[in-house]
Amino acid sequence: MSFLDDILARLEAAGENVVLQELHGETQQAASPQSGRGLLEAIATARALLSAKGLKRGDRCALLAHNSVRWAAMDLAIMAEGLIVVPLYARQAPAELVAMMKDCSPALICCGDTVLRDGIVQNWSEAPPQLLFEDVFGPLQRTRRMGHPDNAGYKQLADSDPVTIIYTSGTSGEAKGVVLTAGNVGHMLGCTSGRLDALMQNKPGQDRVFHYLPFCFAGSWIMLLTCLLRGSMLTLNTDLSKIASDIRAAAPDYILNVPALLERMRKAVDEQLWKTGGVVLSIYGRAKSAWVRKQERQTGFADSMWLALANAMVFPTIRKKMIGSNLKALICGSAPLNLETQLYFMMLGIPVLQVYGLTETTAICTMDDPSHVEAGRVGPAIRGIEIRLAENDEIVVRGPNVFPGYWDRAHETAKALRDGWFHTGDQGEVDAAANWRIVGRIKNLIVLGSGHNIAPEPIEEEVLRNLPGAQQVVLVGNGRGYLSAVVTGDVTRERVQAALDAVNAGLPHYKQVRAFHIYSEPFSIENGLLTANGKLKRDSISARLKDEIEEMYGVKQAS
Repeated sequence: MSFLDDILARLEAAGENVVLQELHGETQQAASPQSGRGLLEAIATARALLSAKGLKRGDRCALLAHNSVRWAAMDLAIMAEGLIVVPLYARQAPAELVAMMKDCSPALICCGDTVLRDGIVQNWSEAPPQLLFEDVFGPLQRTRRMGHPDNAGYKQLADSDPVTIIYTSGTSGEAKGVVLTAGNVGHMLGCTSGRLDALMQNKPGQDRVFHYLPFCFAGSWIMLLTCLLRGSMLTLNTDLSKIASDIRAAAPDYILNVPALLERMRKAVDEQLWKTGGVVLSIYGRAKSAWVRKQERQTGFADSMWLALANAMVFPTIRKKMIGSNLKALICGSAPLNLETQLYFMMLGIPVLQVYGLTETTAICTMDDPSHVEAGRVGPAIRGIEIRLAENDEIVVRGPNVFPGYWDRAHETAKALRDGWFHTGDQGEVDAAANWRIVGRIKNLIVLGSGHNIAPEPIEEEVLRNLPGAQQVVLVGNGRGYLSAVVTGDVTRERVQAALDAVNAGLPHYKQVRAFHIYSEPFSIENGLLTANGKLKRDSISARLKDEIEEMYGVKQAS
C-alpha cells in the first residue's frame, strides 16, 4: 500500500468529521468546511474530469493556485490518476512560472482562477490546455460526476513511481525540478506523524492545525499530507494580513512556521507593550533581561523574582493573545532561526521545534524531539536516515527520503548524488547527543584575498541581533582584503557602525566587517532579490549593487 491508499482510507474513516477548512473575512468565518467524505467526493469529481482529458500515466500536470480545499482535492486527484503533480507558486512572476513549465512540459495546467491562467497564457502563446478550478468543482460538476464513484479504480503507486516535481528556489541560476517518488513521500509521512505523536502524547480527538505556508513548497505539502493521514482538522489562512487573528480563531495545537513570521510576532509584542507602558512593561523588560542572564549562566539576585512575576502576570496574557490556549509547539523550518528568537519563545513558555531539510530530501532530514529541544540546533536525524559530514563540513545524507534526481538534468543529478549520498551544500556540525546545527551554505562561503574561508550567515545573524530596525544584512568580500556588509531597513549609519563595533569585538581580525552600505529598498521576491521562499539571492544582490560594493572597497566608479 502507498501513502495515497492510507490517506484515502483515513478520509473514508473520518466520515463527516471536518478535515479541512478555510478562514475568510473579518470574523474569521470558516468557509468551505470539508469533511473526510466531502473531500473524497471532491477528489472523485476532479478525477472524472482528468480522466476525460485522455492523459497518460506519468504525464505532468501543473497546479497553479493559492492554498484552498480545492487545491488539496486536485493534488490528490492528480496523483490518484497516475499523473505527476507540478505545484507552482501563485505569487511568482508568470515569466518564471512559464520557464518551469517549459522545462517539464505539462500536458495540462490546473489554475485556481482566471487571473493566474491569463498570466500564463499572455507569456506563453503555445501553452498546453488549461483547466480552471471552477470548471472542475463548480455546481454542474458536483451534480454530474463522470465516473470514479467513491474513488474506485485509482492508479496504484509503486514506491519508485514519481508523484511530484517541485521546483527549487534557484538562489543562483535557474530553478531545477526535484522529482519525488511515492516511496520518498511515504517514508516521510511516517516520520512526521511519529514526531507529532510524541508532541501530542496520544491526546484524544483530532489534532487542530493552522496553516498559511503555500502548499507548493515541499515542507508545507508534507504537512498537508501528514494532517490528512492523521485525520487532523487543518485550518487554512487565506489572507496573510490576518494571520494573527486567524491563529487565535483556529486555536491550533501546532503551526508550521518560517523564521520571518516568528520575528514579526516577537517584534509586535515588544511594540505593543512599549505602547502600553506602566508596570506591565517594567516587569516584561526586567524579565527579558533576567532570561538573557539565565541563558548566559550569570543570574542576578532578583532575576528569579522578575521571571516569576512575568510568568504569573505577563507571559500568560502574551501567549493567549499571540497563539491561543491550546498550542503545544511552533514548528519552524525553511530557513535558519535566530537563536535569540527561539529563546524568546521559550521564555514565554512556547516550545519552538526546528526542522531541517531540503526539497531533495523530501523536505526533512532532522526534526527536534519534543521531549528534548536544544536551542540553536535542529534536532537529530529522522528515522532511517544517515547524515554525516564530508569535505568542508558539508552535510551529506543517505536514505529513503533522498530524491532520485532532477527532472531532465542528468549532469546536475550526478553532481548532487555521489556514491549514494546527497550533497546538501550546507555546512553543519553535530554534538555528542546527535543534534545537528546548520552553520551556513558551502556556496555562500566568502574566500578573502588572504585565503580565509568565512561562512557569512552566523555573522549576518549577529549583526541583525544587534541592530533593531534592520531587515537584512548581507556580507560580501570574495577575493577582497576584508568583509563588507549591505544593510536594509530603518537604520542610521551611526547605529549600523555601533552594531558592527559590538560584533567585531568578538571576532578574529579576518572576520571583522570593516565597511557597510545602507540600501534603501529591502530585498524582496518582487524586486528579484529573494527566492520564492524568502532566501537571499546573493549573486543577484551582488550584481544589482555592483557599484555600491565597489565603493566600499575604495573603487571609484566612472561618472
